[in-house]
Amino acid sequence: MSFPRDRLRRLRETKALRGLTRETRLEPHRFIAPLFVVEGSNVRQEIPSMPNQYRLSVNQLVVEAEEIAALGIPAILLFGVPDTKDEDGSGAWDPNGVIPTAIKAVKQAVSDLIVITDVCIDEYTTHGHCGVVKDGRILNDETLPLLQKMALVHAHAGADMVAPSDMMDGRVQAVRQALDTDGFPDIPIMAYAAKYASSFYAPFRDATQAGPMFGDRQSYQMDPANSREAIREIETDIAEGADIVMVKPALPYLDIIYQTRQTVHLPVAAYQVSGEYSMIKAAAQSGWLDEEHAMMESLLAIRRAGADLIITYFAKDASKLLRHTV
Repeated sequence: MSFPRDRLRRLRETKALRGLTRETRLEPHRFIAPLFVVEGSNVRQEIPSMPNQYRLSVNQLVVEAEEIAALGIPAILLFGVPDTKDEDGSGAWDPNGVIPTAIKAVKQAVSDLIVITDVCIDEYTTHGHCGVVKDGRILNDETLPLLQKMALVHAHAGADMVAPSDMMDGRVQAVRQALDTDGFPDIPIMAYAAKYASSFYAPFRDATQAGPMFGDRQSYQMDPANSREAIREIETDIAEGADIVMVKPALPYLDIIYQTRQTVHLPVAAYQVSGEYSMIKAAAQSGWLDEEHAMMESLLAIRRAGADLIITYFAKDASKLLRHTV
């Protein structure tokens, strides 16, 4: 024969054949929708750098949560945007603060929706860092008790899961110990295990108004050049009691997601961060690419790399599209 016997195009000939032999599939139950909660009432404020994403007051958050649940998305991840901040970030553990209030409202309205809460003080501090600051240094051990208090307030309000994102050493163990001691041994921890010091977070900082007021976060978030260190971080968090480990960001770190999936036996989450979302949105608005195809291709890549769960601002749009294509 003058032509190879193997013709790989045979299984690409029709849509039905492509669907039959597809290796990686997306489902709404893989998604977690991140949401920003503000004080006040009837607030639905679009974030300029994140089209179709909003800062929501609690009553508007409930409406959003109901829509998310109806689409088959199982979980939301809440970030607080308080009106007032201080040096210590004391609003982070205020039982009447924006996130505890939001947890109670969502759980009352949509009891089956999993409410995950971000545990980090940066959004509540005047300096915008993820830890206690003294003489221009971010202090590790002094931050851990604050994270414990924050996690406990969320647990008492009814959170289903907590997600420490600060990247302080020992924070997973500290939060696990606090939850267990205070009567919440069954609340799981999703650890931001390999969280890189990434430029792709910029729109998120616009959304939360929580960028650092001095310096940067490179002394506690990971160096983008390192991969072996990521596995060490992940293994450390597992040893400290993490139930789910996360890689953040997602698309620039597909190799880390893959290595993590090959290394650990826990569920692996990946966070398709604000910059990844906004790039696709901006390019689509300029007519440079097809938004739907780029959205789904990016999510497929993250899933193919090994992520069991994907935290994504595309959760609703992707779920709607999947529902129409099934």
